[in-house]
Amino acid sequence: MNGQYYANLLAQAREAVIQKRRGKLSRGVLFLQDNASVHTARVSRQALKDTGFWEIDHPPYSPDLAPSDYFLFSNLKKELRDRRFVDDNQMNMAVESHFDCKEKEYFLGGLKALYTRCEKCISLEGDYIEK
Repeated sequence: MNGQYYANLLAQAREAVIQKRRGKLSRGVLFLQDNASVHTARVSRQALKDTGFWEIDHPPYSPDLAPSDYFLFSNLKKELRDRRFVDDNQMNMAVESHFDCKEKEYFLGGLKALYTRCEKCISLEGDYIEK
């Protein structure tokens, strides 16, 4: 993945918000990403600005504060464990199916966990790592 590819993904995310969450863009979309080089590339930074999303600050290398690490992908891995796929398309369909059937409360739970983890990290002055 490079900056241009990521910039294209951001544009697709913006279009998905417009299509699936009418009016949400005008009310504001909070966007969380870490500081991986692809996210900090000049073209990526400009693409994020162009989306109109509001970026939430994320401390450097903090996988315990990344919902994708502690919530989304860990649950996805549990569901897909020991499954074999004949091709990428079959795997993509399984991933999409996993997320499509989730209610909004599922995702809200991940965000609430982020809030709790951030509070714990702050109270421990950055020494927080989830075990």
